[in-house]
Formats: sequence, structure tokens, C-alpha cells
Amino acid sequence: MRRAAWKSAAWTAAGASILGALVLASLAAPEFLSRPNLAESALLPFTGGPILGTDIRGIPITEYALQGAGVVTMPALVSALVVAFLAIVAGLARCAAISWADTAIQLFSELVGALPRLVVVLVVALAMPAEWRSLFPIGVTWALLAAPGAMDEAASTAGRLGGAKFVEALRAHGFTATRIYLYHIVWLNLRGVIVRQSADIMMQVVFLEIALSYLAESQQQPSLTHQDSTFSWARLLYDGYTAIVGGLPLFHELFVGITLVAATAFMAQAFRRGAQAR
Repeated sequence: MRRAAWKSAAWTAAGASILGALVLASLAAPEFLSRPNLAESALLPFTGGPILGTDIRGIPITEYALQGAGVVTMPALVSALVVAFLAIVAGLARCAAISWADTAIQLFSELVGALPRLVVVLVVALAMPAEWRSLFPIGVTWALLAAPGAMDEAASTAGRLGGAKFVEALRAHGFTATRIYLYHIVWLNLRGVIVRQSADIMMQVVFLEIALSYLAESQQQPSLTHQDSTFSWARLLYDGYTAIVGGLPLFHELFVGITLVAATAFMAQAFRRGAQAR
């Protein structure tokens, strides 16, 4: 039991470390990239120049990585919080035995679950004025569309506890409503569901941004997720791939982009493993 607890804590710490690094990177992101410097074009990492090297224009790859973190981190966090909140509401409504709330949640899940996610997201993205382009509305929209799965799992978990009978039993033992709902239900029983679902949404929002930005880069169109003065991690993937196809030595740029994507996926997996029931 103790070994399982340590293992869970280690996975959670790993996920939290990557998340913390992303938050710090987003805060350190430069508003604008450095000017092109062709004298340092395609500079390899750890060769006396910028630590991660430069792209074909001599701009440090570190700046792309920081700006990309700034594009995705906060919107992904907000999207995760939206899903976490809705999952908590669904779980508490099941335990509180509020019939109208259960009915409203079921109608919301059926309605939203029937909508095609990508179509709705694209409509939202295209409907935004150019000066308001941001990942926030796209991420929140994706979170709302994905929320029914988290809400159903939270409600099912709460139902397996016994629902209102579980609450009545604890009240009979003298526990306050706050302790019952926030500690025994949310913290002890719904925490795993909330963490897993929130981590999945964070990863999905990041990958969604990369996909949309990559398509925009490949079509030479303005991005739907950020302003033209900012660059996504998709820029690293696109420039690295196209340069390699063209015979230019930019393997390190593509490698950095893939590493950032892999780190995001690992973060989500670490939170999932940490949240597994012990």
C-alpha cells in the first residue's frame, strides 16, 4: 500500500513538474522574436550559440519554444478547470439526490455529446475577429464538448458510493455537509476522475492548437489560435520537416518540436498514472 502511494506521488510529481515548467516558459515567453541573423543560420545546439540552436533565419529555437508555451499553457489550464468544475457538479448532484439537477445534466450531456466537436470548434475559430484570435475560446469550446464524458464518469463514481445514502450515513456519524461533499466525495472519491479527465483535456487542447496552426502554416494562412506576431510549436514541426525534405540541416528544430509534443503527452500520462485508484 505504501509502495503504491509512493508510486502515485512520483507520477503526480512528474506531471506537475512538466506543467510547472510550461507555466514558467509561458511567463518567460518574449513578445516578439529576435531579428533574423543569417550569420547564425541553422546553428546546431550547444555549439557556442543559443542553447537549442537556431532556425534557417538565425532566430533562436528557444524563443519559438517559449512563445509556443505561451500560446497553449493558460488556455489548456482554463479548459481543464472547466471540465473539472462540470465533473464536480455532476458528481455532487448525484450524491445530493437533486432530481432536477440530474435531469438537467443528462440533457446537457445528450445535447452536447451529439455535436460534432471538430465542426463546432472550426465554426468558433472562424467566427472570431482577427484581432481577437486566441486559443481560449477554442479550448473552452472543446472542453464543453468533451465534458459529458467526464460528467458521466463522475456521476457513475458518485453513484457507486451509494449517492444520497452515502451522505446520510456520514451525516449520521456527525460529519458536516462541507466535509462530506468536499472531502469525502470530491477529494477522496472524485479526485481520480477529475485529474484524469482534466489532464486529457489539457493534452487535447495542446494537440488541437498544434494541428490548427500546422494547417495554417502549410497553407500560408493566418493562424486561428494566436496573433501573427506569435509562433506556435507547430512552426518548429513545419519548418523542421520542410527544411529536411528540402535537404537543409534542421533536424534539431524538428527534434525540439517533437520533444515538446512528447513532453505534453507524458505530462498527461503521468497525471493519469498518479490519479489511478490505489
